[in-house]
Amino acid sequence: MSDHDFHPLVKQLLDGDLTLAELPAELRAEGEEALRLLAAADRTPVSMPAVTWRVMAALERRRRRIRPWLLAPALAIAAAFILWIWPARLTAPPPLVTVRFVLVAPDAKAVSLAGTFNQWDAHATPLVRAGATGVWTATLSLPAGQHQYAFVVDGQRWVPDPGAPAVDDGFGRRNSVLTL
Repeated sequence: MSDHDFHPLVKQLLDGDLTLAELPAELRAEGEEALRLLAAADRTPVSMPAVTWRVMAALERRRRRIRPWLLAPALAIAAAFILWIWPARLTAPPPLVTVRFVLVAPDAKAVSLAGTFNQWDAHATPLVRAGATGVWTATLSLPAGQHQYAFVVDGQRWVPDPGAPAVDDGFGRRNSVLTL
């Protein structure tokens, strides 16, 4: 009986995926025969030093064929390409994200936004009152990254955004943090 005649489950036994006990009863005799044939096979490791030596010698000859001066044109082209592409990446502006800032301040007469994105100028970004409900909004396009900010109510009172995480500003106040 040759290998291709064995039942697929017996082949799994030979591969070590099944044990003889896991084979169905009608396949155990075939499994035992396959295991006897496998046990009779000579498993002595085969050593072929001449082949190994020839392969290593061929690899060494190929290594010696590489001439560094032949690589110079390819390296020059690669360097030129990198220098051509790299400045474009350095000067490309970061992507912008549109953000809507909202503050509910029904008693405020004016609200503005100051932050790292406008050099903390309390007058640079005024919010617009949305009707009589006291909701103030402003929509900005900001670069990706982390920004700190605060609302400035009536030009004097700095208020962190109640809907955003806040950090200590180092001057006794809290700044809101926006990460885009």
